[in-house]
Amino acid sequence: MSDGVIIDRPLWQLSVCEASERIAAGTLSPVDLVEACLGRIAAVDGAIHSFIHVAAEQARAAAREAEAEIRAGRRRGPLHGIPYAVKDNYDAAGLPATAGSRVRLDHVPTQDAALVARLRAAGAILLGKLNTWEFGTGNGGEYFDLPFPTARNPWDTERFAGGSSTGAGTSVAAGTTLFALGSDTTGSVRLPAAATGTLGLIATSDVLDRSGILPNCYTLDKPGIFAWTARDAALVLSELTGKAPMAPGGPRLDGLRIAIVSDPGPGMPPPDAPLAAAFADAVALLEAEGAILETVALPVSAADCYAVTRLIGPPESAAIHEKELRERPGELGFALRDKLMAGSLASAVDYIAAQRRRGQIAAEIDALIQRYDALVTYGPLHVAPRLGVEPEMTDFTTQTLLTPFNLSDHPALMQCIGFTAAGLPLCWQIVGRRHGESDILALAAAYEDRTPWRAQRAMTETAR
Repeated sequence: MSDGVIIDRPLWQLSVCEASERIAAGTLSPVDLVEACLGRIAAVDGAIHSFIHVAAEQARAAAREAEAEIRAGRRRGPLHGIPYAVKDNYDAAGLPATAGSRVRLDHVPTQDAALVARLRAAGAILLGKLNTWEFGTGNGGEYFDLPFPTARNPWDTERFAGGSSTGAGTSVAAGTTLFALGSDTTGSVRLPAAATGTLGLIATSDVLDRSGILPNCYTLDKPGIFAWTARDAALVLSELTGKAPMAPGGPRLDGLRIAIVSDPGPGMPPPDAPLAAAFADAVALLEAEGAILETVALPVSAADCYAVTRLIGPPESAAIHEKELRERPGELGFALRDKLMAGSLASAVDYIAAQRRRGQIAAEIDALIQRYDALVTYGPLHVAPRLGVEPEMTDFTTQTLLTPFNLSDHPALMQCIGFTAAGLPLCWQIVGRRHGESDILALAAAYEDRTPWRAQRAMTETAR
């Protein structure tokens, strides 16, 4: 296994579940797996910039320790020996936590974020810190004025990789790590998952501990999981929460009641044609497999939901980063400074009204979702745009059906449902009842079982 290949597939292409099974069976060494990911970073990360900091020696030491423990019969669980990485707004003891900002280049925490601590206890191996928009926030554009290179989409390095958990999406898509943790305020997990064709999951707000994650917006922030498959995401979620993993076997679709939201509603454009076609095909598959579908409309438009988040997010970000904006504005990137300035000018009356409206929206959406096993809709309404073309990137970021479920606090995931003729990922969004994470992951796994999309990987021409 020293060449990093099992049969004809490089180790970086293994799913978390596959790698875990092989480690448990003694046919895969954690040392070899970590070296394969480090080799993949060396091979492709100069082109995609998924990492801000690679903790290579620490990861190698942890891999050796994991291998020794497992050989001695002290396997801690299914993530023991599995490499992962985190967005650079997570604290990890002894590693820089810059949040992609000049004002935090010297910041090195002494404690782990709660989720990092749980993964460390589970024996997972931290490869390093992943690229992010500055402080995990911004205005939807990329201005190439931050201290680290902009992450690029591994399916086409001239394409936008989404934000703000941009490195998390690119890393899992390119195989520089097997899974990653990011954070989502108004789409910052699901946007990069859509751009990079990965599975990006956010849970109900009390499911994953936010301690040790630099806040962006106290009332909307959520941690999120990036993985290559739904089963991988379910396994990681199980380890982070201590709850039973998703039941093994093939999840069923027949008899599931699924709400379909195919109309973005007033104030939003229609989806791009390739996206609409892939969405229709995916919905048809659900129906063919016996799911009971009902086309519905959201009780409040996605455009109105986005407007509400714009009255909540920027003021909260401005309150969090008031000191940096006042004392070191010249060191902040344009996107962050623009958002903080806007937030500083918001009125308390508007903020309170938006929070009140949020409560109403949450109740209305919850009443809809309670009638179904899941709701399926679009995420962003566009295919990943050209990097550096600000109008296209802003449209990709803002013209979505993501913010309704940030406001309503329902678990949601982004999943690949095909590719354009040019090879860019196409995705849909699956939403569940509160605390229904296992239900939407089971639906996503059932779809994966019946489609070929997880066999296609990015940047395979540099595979070995």
